[in-house]
Amino acid sequence: MWNKKVRFILLLAVLLLFGFLFTSFISYFTAHKSISTQLAETTLPLTSDNIYSEIQRDLLRPIFISSMMAKDTFVRDWVLNGEDDEDAIVRYLKEIQIYYGTVTSFFVSEISRKYYHSSGVLKTVSKLDKQDRWYFRVQKMRQEYEINVDTDTADRTSLTIFINHRVYDYVGKYIGAIGVGLAVDTVQKLMEYYKNRYDRQVYFIDKQGIVTLHAISYTDEENIHHMKGLSRFAPKILTSPSSSIVYKKDGKKYYLNSRLVPEFSWYLIVAQQEDEAELRIQKSLTINLGVSLVISVVIIILVNLIIAGYQKRLESMATTDKLTGTANRQVFDVLFRQVHSQSKRRKTPLSAIMFDIDYFKEINDTYGHPTGDVVLKTLAQTITQRIRESDLFFRWGGEEFLIVLPDSDIDRACRIAEKIRKTVEELVITFSGKSVSVTISMGVATMLDGETSDHLVARSDEALYVAKKNGRNRVEPPCPDGHNKQ
Repeated sequence: MWNKKVRFILLLAVLLLFGFLFTSFISYFTAHKSISTQLAETTLPLTSDNIYSEIQRDLLRPIFISSMMAKDTFVRDWVLNGEDDEDAIVRYLKEIQIYYGTVTSFFVSEISRKYYHSSGVLKTVSKLDKQDRWYFRVQKMRQEYEINVDTDTADRTSLTIFINHRVYDYVGKYIGAIGVGLAVDTVQKLMEYYKNRYDRQVYFIDKQGIVTLHAISYTDEENIHHMKGLSRFAPKILTSPSSSIVYKKDGKKYYLNSRLVPEFSWYLIVAQQEDEAELRIQKSLTINLGVSLVISVVIIILVNLIIAGYQKRLESMATTDKLTGTANRQVFDVLFRQVHSQSKRRKTPLSAIMFDIDYFKEINDTYGHPTGDVVLKTLAQTITQRIRESDLFFRWGGEEFLIVLPDSDIDRACRIAEKIRKTVEELVITFSGKSVSVTISMGVATMLDGETSDHLVARSDEALYVAKKNGRNRVEPPCPDGHNKQ
């Protein structure tokens, strides 16, 4: 894993440096041939590409955040469990917004059609509401996400760049849309930065020619149809994915490059005066090389940090049950193969205990799911203290758990199970002033020659079924010393 990460970062560094160096030198040598040709056909399109790429890069982080939210098991489990605790999803969205510094975060459920926001449940989306058209577009689109500029449902006066990401359940069924928003004024500051860096006018127009987004210092007309010298070229700009225009305004020649940005359905416009290019040409190479190096280093550092952080988090999520701290079912096969191989080498028995909490549904119904969660967590912590470090403890599903006991035959496994059962029986769990006592039913099995893990789990599960059938709060098969609960 480490070698793959290093190779990926090195490849990224080489590609970035090669791309920036190649672009910079091509721009420099082309400019020496002809300033006018370079401005009209090379430099302005290149600047447009650079700005477009950097805008995409700045949008990469919210896209990554939205993708992470769409794949978060909490969100999917919360929806599939009936959206009962609305405060839970609101808290989750609020934490996302605070932690990542976005201006908004949201989730719209396909099941209830409720619009959940970091500030609460805002509304129920409807096909009849024009404000909700975006959701039904996302519902039908084939790509995983879209970038959309719209007013914020929580603040109709705020224009926001949204990342709308589709959410699927565990079998690939669409269950809603989730994402975050980036303030348009943040992008305006970026455009001001681009204007100062490239010394060119940068702005966006929609398909009607209206200037929709510009740098803070922008002072020109709000529609290209009204711009002196440029208005007669408006049809060409608005009907072509990209174009290069040369026009005159107040006796000065201007070079303009336009390109359609499909994510916004807007055109990116980059314009420059002819005399400005002559002043810039001698220092363009040095500036480009310096900026390229800094951007490359920053991107590589950020990518490294992001990969390292999410790799660590994903590894933890993939192996540990979030509530109880026990191993989860997904890692069972890997850990079982290890203890099984060790058992075969040492020629020692290997046993398993399958158990669940008696009448756990009644606990949830009587005291609430938060109390049920405390019961599961406390029970797991108590049992963890009663078993060996070499034993494997899994949350198998819901209130069902599995313990794998290396170097234990059926008698020893039954005695361990009985001790655990008694400990749980005597346990009193207190939460929010409520005292709860629980019991568990346990099934024990020992692995036989030629069996697989599936056989062992199946036989321990069958024994658990017998224990529940025979009255619960007991171990099956009964302990050889006769101490089993009757």
